[in-house]
Amino acid sequence: MNHFWIVTMLLLGMVACSTDDSWYNDNWTQTSTSTTSESNDDNLTTTSSTDNVINGVSSDGDVTSFSIALNKSAISESQTVDSSDDDYIENTTFDKTITITFSTSGNASVSGDDTEIVTVSGNDVVATNTTDQVIRYVLEGTTTDGFFKLYSEKKQAIVLNGVSITNPDGAAINNQSKKRTFIVLNDGTENHLSDGTNYYDATDDEDMKGCFFSEGQLIFSGSGYLEVDANCMAGIRSDDYVRTMPNANIYVDVSSGNGIRGNDAVIVTGGVININVTGTADKGISTDGEAKFDGGRTTIITSGGYEYDSDDSDYTACSGVKADSVITINGGELNIKSTGTGGKGLNSDSKININDGVVRIITTGKRQKDSQGSVSPKGIKADGDITFKGGQTQIRLEGSGDGTEAIESKGEIHIEAGTVECYSYDDAINSAGDLYIDGGYVYARATNNDAIDANKNLYINGGVVIAEGAGQPECGIDAAEQYKAYINGGTVIAIGGGMQAIDSSSKQASIALTVSMGTTIGVLDGSTAILAYSTPSSNSGTALMISSPSFKSGSNYTLRAGCEVSGGTSFYTLTTGCTIGSGSQSVETTATTSISGSMGGGGMGGGMPGGHW
Repeated sequence: MNHFWIVTMLLLGMVACSTDDSWYNDNWTQTSTSTTSESNDDNLTTTSSTDNVINGVSSDGDVTSFSIALNKSAISESQTVDSSDDDYIENTTFDKTITITFSTSGNASVSGDDTEIVTVSGNDVVATNTTDQVIRYVLEGTTTDGFFKLYSEKKQAIVLNGVSITNPDGAAINNQSKKRTFIVLNDGTENHLSDGTNYYDATDDEDMKGCFFSEGQLIFSGSGYLEVDANCMAGIRSDDYVRTMPNANIYVDVSSGNGIRGNDAVIVTGGVININVTGTADKGISTDGEAKFDGGRTTIITSGGYEYDSDDSDYTACSGVKADSVITINGGELNIKSTGTGGKGLNSDSKININDGVVRIITTGKRQKDSQGSVSPKGIKADGDITFKGGQTQIRLEGSGDGTEAIESKGEIHIEAGTVECYSYDDAINSAGDLYIDGGYVYARATNNDAIDANKNLYINGGVVIAEGAGQPECGIDAAEQYKAYINGGTVIAIGGGMQAIDSSSKQASIALTVSMGTTIGVLDGSTAILAYSTPSSNSGTALMISSPSFKSGSNYTLRAGCEVSGGTSFYTLTTGCTIGSGSQSVETTATTSISGSMGGGGMGGGMPGGHW
């Protein structure tokens, strides 16, 4: 009898003695997790977890359970002033200060230096600086029918010192200066800006594109709080770039328009940023250039629907972050939740680079498709390459439909370090080009397609990889036809209805077998435990491939099914450094660098290598 069928028949009948009823078990079992809920008077809440750590890599432990909500609570941030960077206000000397105090019962008042450059009509205030002086404007007081407008050929600062401005006819602050403008949120102050539902103040010769609009750069600093309620256009918009510094606290609520838009760039150096966008196909953060996150905590919620884009002859939907150029994440925390049809987390027309920090994305919308076009939810989508060099990335797509993918690149995907944890209906990780996994910890779960899908070659050279695909004909890992999959290193678990062929030139050996769902498999070299893995209990296949740096091609290894596992370090349901009990059945199998494909996927039909007694 063929050895493969011996292993198949034995393991199909085994029942695990230590698996959970759901498709995941208690994850990160060797560490403890504590969860706290923070709230404030505006009912903005968040759930935060004490990070678990595996070999220096942090994780919340389960991609199916993390939550995202707006959170205005301050964070502690240190700041080192870069003396060569003009965006740090500490590098600027101001010549004069003008204070403008708005009033609910009369005209705004002006005090300080050179008050003659400021004109006042009720609470409509216009400052025009034609001198060479660098001026600091301090805004305070309250108006329900006014604005602050600025003209200047020099850089300046606008200090928000407990000010509340509502302009029912246009922008609350309209900066027509094309020079760098510092926005200082004075320590301990709360500031509020609101616009109207129509911009009657707009003129043909000047732009007015948001509740807080600027022709030039906007750099936010200070440790006060700013709330922007936008009802017509963007919340904060610059025709140059927008940058936030550590300790600034900004909340933008937009009903029709983008949350924060910088034409040239949006840079989060630090601060607490909360953005709530409810308009159709609007973006939380939008730029024609680069979006960069270096620190702070940014939380974006989009809930708008989709619309038809006549320029692209297709549908478009909301995105948490949309950049025409590169999206780069070097640190901090970025949380995105999109609930509308076709909604996306990170969306770049170029590349996406995640180097460090924490990225959490949830989408709940479904796919829209008809004769006019289609739009699908994505966690991370790039028209170019996507690279992971560190940090923690968690993505959960709760909607359904073709194209509902956690990570999609129209170029290549490179995973070099950090953790990448994905859950989706369609492919969890999909690249149009080659896909490389060189290190880090990767968990990919697809309930209706391949877990990791390369439309060219697939190279796994290192790291820890768990790829759980759907039933036939889907695979755990998949390379396109006429291309190949290689396993050259790392610990790899791939399970699905089919099995991808592994090229014989691979440098690391693997074993393949058929198992039943909801089974705990232990792998031993003689009496030495190598690893244990519990298969999904539902929405998966039974074709399992395991590869380990401990395997040697041509050597025999013992498989135990239904075994108890104790000790060790766990990443989802994969445990290493553990003790493996006797189990209900035990067989031997031979490791090889060449695995034949079967039951769909990128490989052609054929038997998988089996074990022998």
